Amino acid sequence: MNRQKSVGLYADKIVTLFNQSYQSYGTRRIRFDLQKENIWVSRRYIARVMKALLLVSKYTVKRYQSHNTEVNETATENHLQRQFDVGDKKQIVVADLTYIQVKQRWNYLCVLVNLSDRQIVGYHVGQHKTAELVMSALSQIKLPLSKLDLFHSDRGKEFDNRLLADCFKTFNITHSLSKKGCPYDNAVAEATFKTIKTEFVKGQRFNSTAELQRAFSAYA
Repeated sequence: MNRQKSVGLYADKIVTLFNQSYQSYGTRRIRFDLQKENIWVSRRYIARVMKALLLVSKYTVKRYQSHNTEVNETATENHLQRQFDVGDKKQIVVADLTYIQVKQRWNYLCVLVNLSDRQIVGYHVGQHKTAELVMSALSQIKLPLSKLDLFHSDRGKEFDNRLLADCFKTFNITHSLSKKGCPYDNAVAEATFKTIKTEFVKGQRFNSTAELQRAFSAYA
């Protein structure tokens, strides 16, 4: 079994347990709950999966930081090439972020859209445009990450992150980036946000990030 399949075997279960604990569980408690379901894995394996998916317990002192590299400018190509009508042949997700006002400050919404049916398959709201926000949205995808063929986004700083790159490598996901300054390369995500702004944001007032998250969950 190759490394991608090995790491991805129980990844979805680990994500579920982590989210059910309100992001408080570490490797020890996750391993304990897995054993109750007759799933026997080491804490090292769980730690590897959590690192790949950027799952950091709120009680963990050490925080993983973003690392800006030149990959966003040079190495990562546009593998999607505006081929938006893929049918069921491949599992391709496009991603983007937009800002929504919460009281007197901006919050950010990250949305992931499946190209095969144009449905929102992952989303998350946060107060900062970070890779952590993207990873939180990515962890919501019901499809096993090992079955995801391609992840496309623009060249925003939040998509230029070493831990995101490690996640894509772990699950053998091709990362595709739009040409700099070209929104047409991510037209499906752009169109999705236009609809969201019209149907969801317009005329609404949100008092907290949690309220915005709940409201968008009901909408999506």
